[in-house]
Amino acid sequence: MKQPGLTRREFLKIAGASLGALAGLGSYARWIEPHWLETVYRRLPIRGLPDALAGATLVQLSDVHMGTQVDDNYILAAFQRVTDLDPDIVVFTGDFITYHPGVFVQIPGVYRSFPTGRLATLAILGNHDYGPGWSHPEIADRVVESVTAFGVTVLRNEVREVADLQIAGLDDLWGGRFQPEPVFAAFDPTRASLVLSHNPDTVDHAGWADYHGWILSGHTHGGQYKPPFLPPPLLPVQNRLYTAGEFALAGNRRMYISRGVGHLLQIRFNVRPEITAFQLSAA
Repeated sequence: MKQPGLTRREFLKIAGASLGALAGLGSYARWIEPHWLETVYRRLPIRGLPDALAGATLVQLSDVHMGTQVDDNYILAAFQRVTDLDPDIVVFTGDFITYHPGVFVQIPGVYRSFPTGRLATLAILGNHDYGPGWSHPEIADRVVESVTAFGVTVLRNEVREVADLQIAGLDDLWGGRFQPEPVFAAFDPTRASLVLSHNPDTVDHAGWADYHGWILSGHTHGGQYKPPFLPPPLLPVQNRLYTAGEFALAGNRRMYISRGVGHLLQIRFNVRPEITAFQLSAA
């Protein structure tokens, strides 16, 4: 017996429900998830970690993108959440800003509230900190000057000692300032260490010498939009495996990629923004 087809009324009802669902998903991706900040708790086992740092809290922030797209109040709430964690160390893995002509007027109202660590507050630059086309080192210099006034130490291919933990900060790849060789020449590979490098692609470049520890990165935003069961269609990396989370690398290295706090366009789907609270432990 032939089954009857859909009536016009039934078709319109199904079409209307489908359009309503799509509109709902669009509203969620636009207005809900970009500000649905997740605190991710993880252990960070470091070989040779000094006893004094066992159990210490290190919080990673990344990709705030303060500018015209990310709401200042949302950023300030994210900063307060980190402060409430009472971190021993705060690290920032790049992209303080998305450049616009008034960005340096905007910076003090936001970054004066940047959370600080009891022992250290360290940061590196990302490509957006170099302004349009990642080609304005004078903008990057001014970003550094601005945030330094609020207790942030920006590492530009430099190493800092924090309670006998070596923390290296590498400058940005797309900004043309990534220079790992002098950094690792100053590193003692037998001691506890940690590296900050904004762009995950840097781990596939030469110059890492005998480094065998963790690298904390950002840059990808996790793709910002990830269809279920599929990789994110837009990733600003050459190695498209580098999305978000933990990765085992050659040379006994491991990398953690933060999904970041902010966004370039206010849209996220299946890729919530994050701050990452690491508990340090001996490997």
